[in-house]
Amino acid sequence: MRWDFGRRSQNVEDRRGRGGMGGTVIGGGIGTILLAIVVTLLGGDPSVILQQAASGGSGRQTDVTSPEAERQVEFTKVVLADTEDVWSEVFREEGIPYRKPTLVLFSGRDQSACGTADRAAGPFYCPLDEKVYLDLSFFRDLATEMQAPGDFAQAYVVAHEVGHHVQKQLGILDKVHGLQSRVSKTQSNQLSVRLELQADCFAGVWANRSQDRQNNLVLEQGDLEEGLRAASSVGDDRLQMQAQGYVVPESFNHGSSEQRMRWFRQGVKTGDPGQCDTFNASKL
Repeated sequence: MRWDFGRRSQNVEDRRGRGGMGGTVIGGGIGTILLAIVVTLLGGDPSVILQQAASGGSGRQTDVTSPEAERQVEFTKVVLADTEDVWSEVFREEGIPYRKPTLVLFSGRDQSACGTADRAAGPFYCPLDEKVYLDLSFFRDLATEMQAPGDFAQAYVVAHEVGHHVQKQLGILDKVHGLQSRVSKTQSNQLSVRLELQADCFAGVWANRSQDRQNNLVLEQGDLEEGLRAASSVGDDRLQMQAQGYVVPESFNHGSSEQRMRWFRQGVKTGDPGQCDTFNASKL
């Protein structure tokens, strides 16, 4: 992927080094996420594991001011800018203004309107403040521990979280969250899976339209395959198998690796958000 000359988004808050970590990232990572999944399945409180990772951990540190870190910041700004351009165009086609989200870069730990943003929990979107929260060290974990390297794999992560912002603007997120408060845990998980798969599809829509436009980003051979590997690497079945050696489908809240790849591919193939209706799909 070529991106160096792309437009940088101005909707980025760089809070790295201002949190409880004093400018370093300590511990955490996908290993912590997997352990937290096991604790959750056993009926425990995963926040205990996540808090321990944020406050102590293995001692591994990352310099948030290194040249590589700064390059990742610039890359993330370009990806965010490209999502802004694509979704502004999509919304304009429907006669709706697109309200751009803010991306918050933090190191270790930060606060969002939805609660604590924790490195160990991974990137997330908070609908209460309409911000995406990302510790850039997640990209290292994605490449090494989750075996999904590449700049487009990282771009997929950002595009997926922006997909949740699109859901927020379309009223989907609030409607689903309202439904989840009135149904069983299993049904709530099923709704979460449909939300996540739709965000994957929206990420694919962005990839399709970005490829056509090639303004901020220029996609190269192999980029889309990197995105598919990233989608596969965060499937519930794969994470559970790594964590505990077996899979509990009724506990899925993001979708299987196959489902995540299929819906991302659906968005890439069609470039049409109307083809991302996971809530009325007969097959996920």
